Order: sequence, then C-alpha cells, then structure tokens
Amino acid sequence: MCGIVGFVGQREAAPILLDGLSRLEYRGYDSAGVAVVSPQKGIDVRKAKGRLQVLSDMLHGGADMQGRIGIGHTRWATHGAPNDVNSHPHLSEGGKFAVIHNGIIENYVEIKEFLINQGVHFRSETDTEVVAQLLEFYYNECHDFFDAVGRVLRRIEGAYALGMLCADCPDRIIAARKDAPLLIGYGEGENFIASDVTALLPYTREVTYMEDGEVAVLTTDGVAVYDALQQRIAKERCHIDWEVSSAEKGGYPHFMLKEIFEQPEALRRAISPRLKGGKVVFEDMKLTAEQIRAFSRVYIVACGSSYHVGMLGKYTLEHLTRRSVEVCLASEFRYSDPIVDDHTLVIVISQSGETLDTMAALREAKARGAYILSIVNVVGSSIARESDDVLYTWAGPEIAVATTKAYSTQLAVLDMIGLAFGEALGTVDGAEYAQVVSELEKLPEKMETVLAHHEDIQKFASEHFNHNSIFFIGRNLDYALGLEGSLKLKEISYIHSEAYASGELKHGTISLIEEGTLVVALGTYDKLFDKAMSNVVEVKARGADVLALTTESHRAEMEKTVSNVLTVPDTAAMLLPSLGVVPLQLFAYYVALQRGCDIDKPRNLAKSVTVE
Repeated sequence: MCGIVGFVGQREAAPILLDGLSRLEYRGYDSAGVAVVSPQKGIDVRKAKGRLQVLSDMLHGGADMQGRIGIGHTRWATHGAPNDVNSHPHLSEGGKFAVIHNGIIENYVEIKEFLINQGVHFRSETDTEVVAQLLEFYYNECHDFFDAVGRVLRRIEGAYALGMLCADCPDRIIAARKDAPLLIGYGEGENFIASDVTALLPYTREVTYMEDGEVAVLTTDGVAVYDALQQRIAKERCHIDWEVSSAEKGGYPHFMLKEIFEQPEALRRAISPRLKGGKVVFEDMKLTAEQIRAFSRVYIVACGSSYHVGMLGKYTLEHLTRRSVEVCLASEFRYSDPIVDDHTLVIVISQSGETLDTMAALREAKARGAYILSIVNVVGSSIARESDDVLYTWAGPEIAVATTKAYSTQLAVLDMIGLAFGEALGTVDGAEYAQVVSELEKLPEKMETVLAHHEDIQKFASEHFNHNSIFFIGRNLDYALGLEGSLKLKEISYIHSEAYASGELKHGTISLIEEGTLVVALGTYDKLFDKAMSNVVEVKARGADVLALTTESHRAEMEKTVSNVLTVPDTAAMLLPSLGVVPLQLFAYYVALQRGCDIDKPRNLAKSVTVE
C-alpha cells in the first residue's frame, strides 16, 4: 500500500528518494514526503498532499535538500485525512527523530494517551506519529538509538514496516518489519531500504528480504541485521535479474495496456516449463501423490482478483478431482472458524505475496494444521516464504494497480494444478487431460489473436463509456469470469458495475434493467450456451443494450440476437476464461480512457493491501 524508500551513501539523498518514490507510485497514495539528515538543519522534513510531482516541484527535484542520508514515503490514508500534516515522514516533538511507516499500530490510542500525560504534544491524527514520539521518549531515557528502537518495538502492537532517522546519529537508518513488506538493497558504499524492489532497480540488484521481528541498521559501510532478541544474524542475498525496462511503459500510454499485451508472453513463462511430454510436471512442488490423495478438504483463499481466480478454480478443480473445493475471501477466512485440520489443503493466491488479510488467513490455516500451497508472483515474498509449497507465476513486474497478467498467470497455474491433482487421484478423463494440455500449449498464441482485435473493443467502448451502471451476466465459468470483468471496470472507470449469475436475474436483479442499461452477456461456456441466450433475450426485452462475448463457433448464433458481439477462439472449456478475460480487460481500459480516468493509479486503491 504505502511506499517506502531509504538511502544512506555518499550521494545527495533527496533526488534518489524522489526517484525511488516515483517507481512506487503504482502502489496507490494520496500524499508524499521525504526526510533528510542535513548537516546544517538536523532532520529536514518536506511533505505534501497530492501527487509526488507536487513534492518534487517544491524541492526542484531534490536540489533544495542537502544531506546524504534520508527516508521517503508515499502515503495512502488510514488514520487521518490526506493532508500535509498527516503525511509521512513524522517528526518527533523535539525534532530528533523522523519515521516512515507502512501498516497499522493497533494500540496507538493507548500509547498516545500515555505520551500526552507525559507532556508530549501531537501534530497529526495518525497512528504513525506515536512511533516518532515514543522513540524520542525512550531515547531521552537511554540515549541510544538502537536501544530506543527496541523498546518501541516491544511496546507497539500491529503491523509495521518502519524506516527511522535520528538527528544524533546522522550516519544510519534503522529499519524494522512485522507483517508488512520491507527489503534491504546493497550498493557500493551505499545501502537502501524499500517496500518494493522496483524502487531500487536503477541502483542495485542485490537485495535481502527482512523477516518479521527483524531490525536492520544501515550505514555507508554496510548493513547489520538483528533478530527479535537483538542478536545479529546473517541474511541471504537475492539477485534481481529482470530488467528495469520491465517496470517502464515501453511506448505504451499506460502500464495497464502494456501489461494486457504482455499476457501471452507471461503465459508462456508460466506454462511452458511445466508441460513436458504431454504432461503437467511441477518440478518446483514438493507435494506428493500420496499427500494429494490424503487431503479430505480443499480451500482456495484469496482477495480481489485473486479471489476471482479461485472462483474459476473451484469449478475446474471440482470437475477434475471430484473433491469439494471451498473458495474463501481471505478477509473472512480466519473469522469464520474454518473447518481445517492436517488433512486440509489450503491454496493461497496472491500477486504481491504481501497482502495482509491473505497472510493472516495463511497463518490461521497453518496453525490449525493445514498444508499451504501458494500461488504468487513475487519471489521471496512473505506468503512464499511461509508456505509449505509455492508455485511462482513468473508474470514479471506488474505496475498498474488493476491486475491483468498476474490474474492470467495465476489462473493458468491453478488450471495446471487441477490437471496434476486429477491425474494423481485418477479422476481426470485421459482424453480430456490430453486435450487441455494441448490447448494450454496453444493458449498464448490464441490470446495474441484476441489482442489483435483490440480496436473492435475500443470502438464499442467509445460508444458506451457514459453509462452510470453496467451489469455482467453469465453462468458457471462465465459467471466467475464476469466477476473479474466487473471488478476491472469499476476499479479504473469508477462506473457502478455488478456481476450476476444469469439464473438469478429473475430473483430481483432484472428489476434494475431498463431502457438503455448496458449488459455485458458472457456466453463462452458451450454446455450452457442456450440458457445464456435465453437470459440475453430477457434483458433485451427490458430495453437493455447488450455487448455479448462468446466463442467463434457460437458467433453466428449470438449475432441473431445481439448486434455487438465479441469473440474468442474455441479452446478447452476450462481454458475459455483465460481468453475471455482479455476483451473484458480491454473494455475496462478503453472505457476509463474515454472518461479521462487515472488508469494506472485509480483513486483510493493500492497495489498491495498491507493493512486490514
């Protein structure tokens, strides 16, 4: 959610901090700020509500701040309105400490009341300011920066990634992490912290991921990492091998459009290494056939678009494995007293691998004895590290807030899990298995065919972007696909949009259909095509404008009823949503473009939701 970056070295810090924050803008934010330890001014803090460019212009690109050590932050408001005062970094009352923070301090009210009783005056409405004020309070007792940090961490409760500066120790940054992503970057005579490796790619490719309870001290000479008992520990470094250009637009007007068109190649990376000799082979999975057969219950746990992947996965896995599969929103899972034991498989899906609700669900399931298999994109992320098994999607960096290629690769991996499990259980038909594997190999090429017709979708979007409410309807796989299409549209265009199972229309929803209402009717699932058509007729009879999505083989039949028809190539039924999502992504993109929306950074949204 919030973006964090820190630098200590021999160069001026402010320009590097601003550059790092610019690479984290995609995470979503409403204000930005930096703090630099200045030889003349002590800790110099500058911050501003609004886009990072406001802050950058204020500082003339960082030229107005002198100092070779500093921290920066982009904030998405949780406590207190988005304004200059509530923005990070937060300065302690005496000016000795500056703090940036991602997460939520759950007991901040108690601490704030304690400090107010000690005579401390607060400026902001945030939970984060208590960390800065508490740091100064303890420092005045112990006169040691590291010791004061330790006392603070023992007192606060909740989730945090913290970057801290002390005016009396102008050579170091101290960082701490619990339940929020934070990594360390290693350079030559300079070191970094960041909430996302994207911020550091121009400066270093050698990083290490901090674990919960760890504290790091960064100076120009090196990095020391300590565990929760303040014992120094060795950390393994990772080398980041993807190119900076992957996190740049490459000539596209928006990251979202670029990432939509990157999906065929992302699918090739996710699929090709796992298909060998006509079989799905997960060389990177530890689960054995015996373990798969021993599971009596399967959960898929995720949030947002990943939850919609799970909805599709339920249909596929139940069909292929003949096992009951329950899909749960991660934010509800741990509060529902789930029936989980050591015969339960929990498949956790997350793009970032850092979503806090999903992390909490994972830990709850693990505490109850479940086996955790995660599907994530970010190597070394918290969910990946805490899982028993992890399958990476290899989608590459995804910058736009609205996910596209992460969704597609998650879906492909989950489809392959269904095939592998079905084979292990002996429940999948051999002919169907062979057909789906064959079609998986062709999937990237067929997706390129869909993308080649993007102008047809753009034309339709230009004619229907002014609707205030849009409905998606479909059955079975098409219903689950509609959930994602609807979410994409509302995320970036701000149009009210809902997806419904077509069979539920007469149970209330059809009362909302009136003359001119736009309905996106999904009819790709061959077994229920006739029923889908009857629902199209129903909404048209109430005056709806219909945009239909179907397969090439059903185009002619659909065109008898609907004038605006989009198609995808025919493929195995379970793979149709992988193709069908692309026109829906493009439709959402072009509608938002017509409406003048901030497509890559939609209001109020963040890429990785690391608070509850």
